[in-house]
Amino acid sequence: MNSTYIRTAGILLHITSLSSDYGIGDLGKEAYRMADWIASTGVGLWQVLPLGPTGFGNSPYAPRSTFAGNELLISLEQLVYEGLLDSRDLEHHPVFSRDHVDFNRVLTWKLPLLKKAAANFLSGKHSHQSAFDAFCSKQAFWLEEYAAFMVLYETYGDGRWFSHWPKELGRRDPKALDAFKAEHRGKLDEWKVLQFFFEMQWNAFKLYVNAKGLKLMGDVPIFVASDSADTWSNLHLFKTDAQGRFSAVSGVPPDIFSETGQLWGNPVYDWDVLKKDGYGWWIKRLERLFAMTDILRIDHFRGFDAYYEIPAGDATAENGIWVEAPGKDFFNVVRRHFGPVPIIAEDLGLMTPSVEELRNSNGFPGMKILQFGFGKDEKGQPNYYDDFLPHNWDEHFVAYTGTHDNNTTLGWFTSLDEDDKQMVLSYLDCSEQEVVWSMIRSLMLSHARCAVIPMQDLLEKGGEARFNYPSSCNDRNWSWRVEKGACTAHIANKLLDLVTISARTGKRGDDA
Repeated sequence: MNSTYIRTAGILLHITSLSSDYGIGDLGKEAYRMADWIASTGVGLWQVLPLGPTGFGNSPYAPRSTFAGNELLISLEQLVYEGLLDSRDLEHHPVFSRDHVDFNRVLTWKLPLLKKAAANFLSGKHSHQSAFDAFCSKQAFWLEEYAAFMVLYETYGDGRWFSHWPKELGRRDPKALDAFKAEHRGKLDEWKVLQFFFEMQWNAFKLYVNAKGLKLMGDVPIFVASDSADTWSNLHLFKTDAQGRFSAVSGVPPDIFSETGQLWGNPVYDWDVLKKDGYGWWIKRLERLFAMTDILRIDHFRGFDAYYEIPAGDATAENGIWVEAPGKDFFNVVRRHFGPVPIIAEDLGLMTPSVEELRNSNGFPGMKILQFGFGKDEKGQPNYYDDFLPHNWDEHFVAYTGTHDNNTTLGWFTSLDEDDKQMVLSYLDCSEQEVVWSMIRSLMLSHARCAVIPMQDLLEKGGEARFNYPSSCNDRNWSWRVEKGACTAHIANKLLDLVTISARTGKRGDDA
């Protein structure tokens, strides 16, 4: 067999979705057990969502910082092992759900213990002072300001620095900010230590995952949250008015799915300022993320070619305009800095020839979503020419049954009307009971360079396991978890068979 490209497969599973006794997936023993299980399936990739500390709504795509790690992912058991907590600290924990995360309950119980461990570290109950000092020095670009942001957030009970903090602190008056930092130095140091804990645990986890023959795929939201340390400490990088308030926000225009468009609300970059600085902030951002993962998926890739800008204060996205972005120049600078970069372009939605040219000229694979392929033409007949059906794909894509924003495959299928169900069953040549694994098989046997399957689909979960409901803010978003024992050897072997027959072993055909 000859092949000109390497075929791979992966599993999409965020760290928060791992099982644990403490209400949320973390970097403890279950993460290592999952790495073992994923490796046993024969796939070569483990895809996670953004790793930053989440804010209001718990979305990984709106973190408090794009550089920091989510403190809730720190393993308390590992801190006990290192002598920074006592085992008795973990004995009387709340009764947590096994199949979803109650973020508020987890935060209320876990954060005080994390801070207790940080205080013990600062008091000398550790042997990592030199490593901590080196970490603080290496991450100085963002660490001090993130720690200050989090202490200010706790002090004023809100992350909206532009409206809920004293003006002199929200606008970073040097004298007021220095005084605040001096007064709260101990608390700032605790947040720095928590980031050090995350760094140590994540690096050990990544070493283990890579040693199992797996690569970690991370995720980069193109925009950052308005109520984040990123905007607060780098306001000059975003479009603002004369009063220093955000003058424009992001979204997408009206379409057949929404008459008023989507108002995301993220501040938009001032690309002229970024370009004059050689895109320094973005380069440091990518340096940080590439240090944490092996491959990066860039969310809303088309925003590097042109983004939809809406006047701040508008209630809908109807009055926005498309604004060009210097994507070609930006990625030229990125390549000069890093060399070839392993990036996947999330190119879903409204695409134009210039976006496709930006993607293709950089050699970035795009994405295909199999659930999207079962549409109808203008006569109401099944459209077998749809770009999202596998027989129409070439190798320059990463293909998914669905993403974190879609329903599970079983949930999606059961929601279809009878005519649409019949189209799916006819295309896959299967029964309703076989539809999930038939979708997975179709994905795996396609020409797509890489096939990624959400864990929910491997477990044949229904709509109750959906990970996110876009444009909503409910307590089930981002909360699904794998229950202990769900990932069996039978499922692993079933996927391993598909990896084998679809030649997705991570080798070139002439090397097999």
